[in-house]
Amino acid sequence: MNTFQSTISKEVSLEGVGLHTGDKVRIRFKPAPPGHGVKFVRVDLPDQPAIDADIDNVIDTSRGTTIGVNGVRVATVEHVMAALAGLQIDNVVVEIEGQETPILDGSSRPYVEALQSVGTVPQDEAREFINLPKGFFLKSQNRQSEMRAIPNAEFQVNVAIDYDSPVLGKQFARLESIDHFGDEIAGARTFCFLHELEALAKNDLIKGGDLDSAIVIVDREVPRNELDRLSKLFHKPHIDTLEVGILNNVELHYENEPARHKLLDVVGDLALLGKPLKARIIASKPGHASNVEFAKKIKAMITDKAFETQAPVFYDPDMPPVCDINVIKGFLPHKYPFLLVDKIIELTDTTVVGVKNVTYNEWFFQGHFPQEPVLPGVLIIESMAQTGGVLVMNTISDPENYVTYFLKIDKARFKRKVVPGDTLIIKGELMNPIRRGLCEMHAVAYVGNQVAAEAYLVAQIVRKDTSHINP
Repeated sequence: MNTFQSTISKEVSLEGVGLHTGDKVRIRFKPAPPGHGVKFVRVDLPDQPAIDADIDNVIDTSRGTTIGVNGVRVATVEHVMAALAGLQIDNVVVEIEGQETPILDGSSRPYVEALQSVGTVPQDEAREFINLPKGFFLKSQNRQSEMRAIPNAEFQVNVAIDYDSPVLGKQFARLESIDHFGDEIAGARTFCFLHELEALAKNDLIKGGDLDSAIVIVDREVPRNELDRLSKLFHKPHIDTLEVGILNNVELHYENEPARHKLLDVVGDLALLGKPLKARIIASKPGHASNVEFAKKIKAMITDKAFETQAPVFYDPDMPPVCDINVIKGFLPHKYPFLLVDKIIELTDTTVVGVKNVTYNEWFFQGHFPQEPVLPGVLIIESMAQTGGVLVMNTISDPENYVTYFLKIDKARFKRKVVPGDTLIIKGELMNPIRRGLCEMHAVAYVGNQVAAEAYLVAQIVRKDTSHINP
């Protein structure tokens, strides 16, 4: 996953028709500055009103995800949002000349290919991730959909679908990394059952529907006169079944294409959270309504004040560390008794999470409140600094020739005493890209779900002075 925000290098546009309105639509993507997010702009309306791509702006999930503000709406945004999430594009203006995005081939692939054609540009601002403190489960009100979120180091999705159809059967799809979205998920097209087609048409929907942009599942025998009627409805000279269960004359992109498309929708709908999510999502028979309900529950958690006191990552002692103590010794110049980090369990370009186990055998407990041993606050700060030092040294090809020195400690706060038997989980996040050797970091030390201490740290990377060493 990218650790810094990104936008596109230049403007790119596509044209097509809206699935339900049948209107011709032009959609145009434009670069945007850091922190802008994704905004849809209705350039066909007076004053060109903008709608933030935000889960709180969802107003309809009946046949797709529709966002709207003050009576202005944009429908079927999920394929666009999935493409942006899949390419890890954080900031973009989406200008649209109509009230519904173009359906194109029914997948996200045309959007992905258009955005890839202009390329992405990294920006000098770190991405903010949503880290779940604990797992949770949601069963939709109609009892059809179930969704579970498990804290994880990156975004992963597993989807299962079962519509009691002998043709479709049970299907499964998974996305192990957002980096694989373009190759494995983006090309999965929307699908529906044959009995749904005529019902949608009678309700004045799918005016822009095309049998080349959807997979139609046939779960019963279809007489010739009905196929001819559908042929007229979709302006096709002839409709037949290419294989058992598939109405339109197109081959599946994937054997489990319907399940992959449901996964695509999960990615697109959860992208309306506005920040990339670090969690494993397990979904059974998901739909837009359940996806949105699930996303709103996540947003409620992260806006809850109680969430701020939760541990930053899921710590599993059985998982092998990213860096064990032998690797850490190679990064840091500290040795006994002042090496205060035992292992690193997460390490990216902007984030590091370290572990320090506190035991009564540590040397300082002999003199620091020996009758009631408490880890000195200055050593908690030093543990934070050393954890951050691993992140900094990881960016250098020859860390053995450099050392980091404190320049500033700001807003240090101690909220809980740390005693023998505690395990400190220390998370450090870069506040800005490292420039001229200067590193600015926000660090928080947790014991369980409680914040023990936090501080803003500034350090400088300096090449070691070797002038005193004889050649």
